Amino acid sequence: MSDLLDNRPEGLYCRAGDFFIDPLQPVPRALLTHAHGDHARPGSGRYIAEKSGLGLLKVRLGQDAVLEGVDYGQALRFGDARVSLHPAGHILGSSQVRIEAQGQVWVMSGDYKRDPDPTCLPFEPVQCDVFVSEATFALPVYHWPPIEQVIDEIIAWWTECANQNRPAILLCYALGKAQRLLAELALRCDRTVHLHGAMLALVQAYRDAGIHMLPTAAVGDSAKGRDFAGELILAPPSAAGSPWLRRFRAASIGFASGWMLIRGNRRRRNFERGFVLSDHADWSGVLRSVRESGAGRVLFTHGQGEAIARYLAEQGLTTGLLETDAIRQDPGVASTGRDE
Repeated sequence: MSDLLDNRPEGLYCRAGDFFIDPLQPVPRALLTHAHGDHARPGSGRYIAEKSGLGLLKVRLGQDAVLEGVDYGQALRFGDARVSLHPAGHILGSSQVRIEAQGQVWVMSGDYKRDPDPTCLPFEPVQCDVFVSEATFALPVYHWPPIEQVIDEIIAWWTECANQNRPAILLCYALGKAQRLLAELALRCDRTVHLHGAMLALVQAYRDAGIHMLPTAAVGDSAKGRDFAGELILAPPSAAGSPWLRRFRAASIGFASGWMLIRGNRRRRNFERGFVLSDHADWSGVLRSVRESGAGRVLFTHGQGEAIARYLAEQGLTTGLLETDAIRQDPGVASTGRDE
């Protein structure tokens, strides 16, 4: 019995359905798991994705991209393959791809997390024979703290900065992390948060999808010379060390990421504060997802797959690594978690 997914230069290809999943190069038909730039690339003829994420994909791929939105669980037929999308819990519109063909069921997880997130539907376990799992944080050292604890820490830091008349600049990924923070903080307060320009269109796409978040204002719309003392500003990690950052005098700079669990990462990047907040599954989250899939074979991609593959093999599962050409050509895709 042949595998349902082949690794081609263009990306992961399903021969039975004649489609690619998150292709690396332009292809006639692409199924997308979500809108992060390392999964949704421009140039393909037709894209299929879950409906709630279409606004984000228009921002990422351009208004001229041919996008088809489908509902979670909706049965699709491509060639000899029956396909459906299921919630992945990663960001708005993120999906797992279920493929049924040749008497077997495969699930391509895309990126996923098991922790609660008010901006997207939770991960849905899908029974399958083969589960293809991301492994960005699939090492035993990674166990995420409760989101309530992390938000408490961020609010305490924001308050401390306000008492010191300092701006609080929180670096976080522009898609997914920023919106999750705005939604979680909206459960605690109603203060305005200021945004780097790179986040504006993506935050608006979440609002257009009905996601409730704190009110926001563009930093660029503020009067020249404003000091932003006591304000919270969200910016992408690329802003660190940039001329844009120099306008905020005596700012305290924090970073929200799963990588902040390792203290050395914060010291090396010279952040004053690190907040452990990830949109990927931790070690226990990956193990739980594998168990709930019921799969007898598990393939790992995008990250730290070797250790967890060995661990599960010792438990009697058939395991392996599915290294896409993107990872072979640029190992940073696997090791740095670009959208996390």
